[in-house]
Amino acid sequence: MIKFVFLDLDETLFDFKRSEAEALRATFEHVGIPCNAQIEQRYSEINLSQWKLLERGVLTRAEIKLRRFQILFEELGVACDAEAARAYYEDKMSRSCFLIDGAEELLRALYGKYRLYVASNATAAVQVGRIAKVGIAHYFDDIFLSEQIGADKPQKAFFDGCFARIPDFDRSAAILLGDSLTSDILGGINAGILTCHYNPSANPPHATIHPDFEISSLEKFPHLLEKL
Repeated sequence: MIKFVFLDLDETLFDFKRSEAEALRATFEHVGIPCNAQIEQRYSEINLSQWKLLERGVLTRAEIKLRRFQILFEELGVACDAEAARAYYEDKMSRSCFLIDGAEELLRALYGKYRLYVASNATAAVQVGRIAKVGIAHYFDDIFLSEQIGADKPQKAFFDGCFARIPDFDRSAAILLGDSLTSDILGGINAGILTCHYNPSANPPHATIHPDFEISSLEKFPHLLEKL
């Protein structure tokens, strides 16, 4: 029987792409760069590549938050202050949050039946602000942010830090729901707990990372838990 449920935030409960686009447009206006869909797409590609390097332990969090702007500005051939862009962008992101359709309904369905925990790699100040903005903190027994834990998903150390803060924790009664195979699902596997991949876009399976379960919509998750 499942007792402990770990939930990723970005692209699992939060519509990260919508917030990213909104914050990015404001940031580029602030530093004086005309923004268009092509530039937004390129930033997203660079940003994702940098976070993948964080997952692999190649870069630190501080490095990726600055490098994504440095790389983009270099490609655009503009002399903008990457640090100023980083700071402005993070402030805007902390104030911009949209729940994915069905996210709050999911939390309501799980609340009181399971002990719920946030498990997120995103910048702590950004996530704290966004959680407060949408008013979902009360659903969770605890909020685990990698910047505060001192390790990042998919590292086992991140989950060890989480588990150490949970009274009477039992790995055999725990599951993680997330959208990222390389961060969430691999992290859950490394931690020795069940994993469920949230895959609304029907992305193809990974060659080596295999979740225990997969769902295409959040409304299916409570039904899955009832069967475990």
